[in-house]
Amino acid sequence: MERIDCRGLSCPLPVVETRKHLERLSSGGKLEVLVDTGTARDNVSRLAAREGCDVEVRETEDEEFILTITKK
Repeated sequence: MERIDCRGLSCPLPVVETRKHLERLSSGGKLEVLVDTGTARDNVSRLAAREGCDVEVRETEDEEFILTITKK
């Protein structure tokens, strides 16, 4: 599973980085995206949903988010 760290990036950069990685991801592949704001969490989740991917969101103890995106 590929992992990208978008913590500290302001929107739209987390979305831009996620989109680049999703384009290279093969069907059935998984991508983990780390973000540190609710806005980034929501925007990356919307991008993944628009691309037809499944998204699982987990909040860490540090109030950051790990989004696991599975490409269909």
